[in-house]
Amino acid sequence: MNRQQREGQVLILMKNRKLTHAEISENRSTLETLGNVTKLPVVVLLNSIRSSYNVGSIFRSSDGAQIEKIILSGYTPTPEKKEVLKTALGATESIEWVYSRDGISEVLSLKSRGYNIIALEQTETSLPYYDLSADSFPLCLIIGNEITGVSQDLLNLCDQAIEIPQFGIKQSLNVAVAYGIALYDLRRIFNNRF
Repeated sequence: MNRQQREGQVLILMKNRKLTHAEISENRSTLETLGNVTKLPVVVLLNSIRSSYNVGSIFRSSDGAQIEKIILSGYTPTPEKKEVLKTALGATESIEWVYSRDGISEVLSLKSRGYNIIALEQTETSLPYYDLSADSFPLCLIIGNEITGVSQDLLNLCDQAIEIPQFGIKQSLNVAVAYGIALYDLRRIFNNRF
């Protein structure tokens, strides 16, 4: 903030006034108007994510970017779990989701409909996440388990893998954080496609 002093009083000039909740909500979609929003042509498959809180966070990020759908697979918790609902803050109502035991049939179906299948995983041939282009859409982004990553069965179905470069001592980021980074870059690429 900039401050100026005048005759013993402090005048505060507001350079970046924080918006009120009402002001933020004015331009947001509602469940009734979501049909008018251009969806990001992305389906995400969660491959045995163990943390309900990570799943809820992924739902919330998915709502913010307005993806097509989430496929929950393996032992990934579903929105019936209170911890998922707590972290999702209502996003389970605005994003279509389905449960699949292993996700393979859903991936094969998406592949047959022209979706590129992309894993967010460190592989021998993975590219930096920011190297994707508008030609990558529509796509299915596969997100793996917090410890073991994307299963090899699903990796075998992928057209490519992307990763987030790491510069510290850790090998990876939290799965929900990594998803958010990749997802919002996908939204940027899609929005700038013309």
